[in-house]
Amino acid sequence: MQTNLSPWAKTLPRAQEAETILRTCVHCGFCNATCPTYLDQGNELDGPRGRIYLIKNLLEGEPASATVQQHLDRCLSCRNCETTCPSGVNYHALLDIGRAAVEGQIKRPLKDRLKREVLKRVVPEASRFQRLLKVGQLAKPFLPTAFAEQIPSNIAPAKQYPMPRHERKVMLLEGCVQGSLSPNTNAATARVLDKLGVSVHTVTNATCCGATDYHLNEQEKGLQRARRNIDAWWPALEKGCEAIVQTASGCGAFVKEYGKLLSHDAAYAEKAALVSAKALDLVEYMDILPLDELNVETQGQRIAFHCPCSLQHAQKLSGKVESVLQRLGFDLTSVPDGHLCCGSAGTYSITEPDIARRLRDRKMDALESGKPDMIATANIGCQMHLQGAARTPVLHWVELLEQALS
Repeated sequence: MQTNLSPWAKTLPRAQEAETILRTCVHCGFCNATCPTYLDQGNELDGPRGRIYLIKNLLEGEPASATVQQHLDRCLSCRNCETTCPSGVNYHALLDIGRAAVEGQIKRPLKDRLKREVLKRVVPEASRFQRLLKVGQLAKPFLPTAFAEQIPSNIAPAKQYPMPRHERKVMLLEGCVQGSLSPNTNAATARVLDKLGVSVHTVTNATCCGATDYHLNEQEKGLQRARRNIDAWWPALEKGCEAIVQTASGCGAFVKEYGKLLSHDAAYAEKAALVSAKALDLVEYMDILPLDELNVETQGQRIAFHCPCSLQHAQKLSGKVESVLQRLGFDLTSVPDGHLCCGSAGTYSITEPDIARRLRDRKMDALESGKPDMIATANIGCQMHLQGAARTPVLHWVELLEQALS
């Protein structure tokens, strides 16, 4: 795609990257066929090709507008288009550049600004989120549907973590919301890994991965969180900790980009690259362990697995969890259109609730088509979003596995 950046655009920090990405696109339109928002809206500008043109026009000097901002906001960042694209367009990076450029020119309506400010102040702060979650549970009957659906009425407490006793050690990303919304996920991970001869080394001062801020156009704040996590993990890595295991695939996708996002930071580039190399999704790490040593009793449950976009499109781990579960004896149902997003997409279910709800309901129809007893997933955002439909129960796949251990 021929591109001529304006003098203003050439001053942007990632101008060269944007131009390279734009020149990669051959505007074939294959991406639209797998774009959830294009399929939902039927509008070229709500598909990847249309958004690429909007960003191209903006960087070539066309003024930004609220309409352009809306079309960019509607993107889920699911990266399905990247899986489909025959030219290898790095769409999600271009979208981040475009969104930041528009944000610098367009002032959002007050209601929108307040919503985003609350999300940025609450979601990444684990203790603050936990306090407000308790308030939200009490106020749930009076909240707007988009918020109320995200608040579980009953949350199972975490089981006891096993005492560290193995020579092999890993760290778990504690994250921000998962510890409050699904506290047993990491505990179940620690218990399963303990059975496989690996202990979890706890690092309490590593928190939110930074994705929430970054994708709400507070990119520098997101990178600051990345730097803090690198500092928190570094001593354990120096002492031989094998990996930083992610149980939320959305967080894992972002941590794996630390190396790229901080490549121009002289103080952190080398450390960030190593952290990204050590960041493994739970299924990646378990794939190198002796799973056959686990004694699993599946009790004949039929399971539908929802593969999050951040696992299959961002981390390219499609089919990995399904393979592990089947290897251990679980009966997995077939899920049509498994490549399409459920509509969670981080804070998207709050910022774009109508589209998110339609995508969720379609995803639930697909997941339930095989009449499963349970739906398993690999990302806390997807888990809460699907659970909000109040249909078939949803949990993280490692909890399903931990329950089946005898």
